[in-house]
Amino acid sequence: MKKVIDLARERKVPVRIGVNSGSVEKDLLAKYGHPTHEALVESALRHIRFFEDNDFGLIKISLKSSDVITTIQSYRLLAEKTDYPFHLGVTEAGTLVSGAIKSALGIGFLLLEGIGDTLRVSLTAEPEEEMFVAWSILRALKLRQRGVELISCPTCGRTEIDLIPMVQKAEALLKNVKTPLRVAIMGCVVNGPGEAKEADVGIAGGRGSGILFKKGERVEKVPEPELLERLLAELERMTGEKIRSSKS
Repeated sequence: MKKVIDLARERKVPVRIGVNSGSVEKDLLAKYGHPTHEALVESALRHIRFFEDNDFGLIKISLKSSDVITTIQSYRLLAEKTDYPFHLGVTEAGTLVSGAIKSALGIGFLLLEGIGDTLRVSLTAEPEEEMFVAWSILRALKLRQRGVELISCPTCGRTEIDLIPMVQKAEALLKNVKTPLRVAIMGCVVNGPGEAKEADVGIAGGRGSGILFKKGERVEKVPEPELLERLLAELERMTGEKIRSSKS
């Protein structure tokens, strides 16, 4: 490790100290019984002292557990003991849906408390999905503004358009849009108009048709089969980005 430190110092490259619940030192497991948040923090402090003893302070700390509560408790405790930057994440969080939920809870709680400097979402999924979830967390917390925030309603008895496939297709097509926008796709005339007006662009569904809103103003009434296409066309005009493919 001393050679790594010397090379990092020479090149002025930061080093991340990563403590993982799956590889906590044996003596700490014996002391605490299992990888508790106290064990993770004590392990991290050992590594921090080693780097400090070698006169190297360009470090960042990560405390990774697959348990959300342990992750939150670990970072909270270490934040009381050091001012080094933190790299947040819930490790081995699982598949796309369950992993996104665990990551949003663990990372989101800490960011709301002002803890954390960088983050990684760890999913059993493609790296692009990890990036999408990470950006979605930051966007939901208003910490970063990039891409589309998609607002859509649950399907209830008031829904009057075929909402689920429309929203699924919209989400897939809008995933790579860079312009920060709020887009609403609502299925009824009760809450739909209010949400659609609050969005940059929105649809409020009705019986066999829907109303397109832009920046709070009603634009036009559109037949249901044309709603999504009309919405996407409006978004392309607003962003200057290509959203629809020739097959969409």
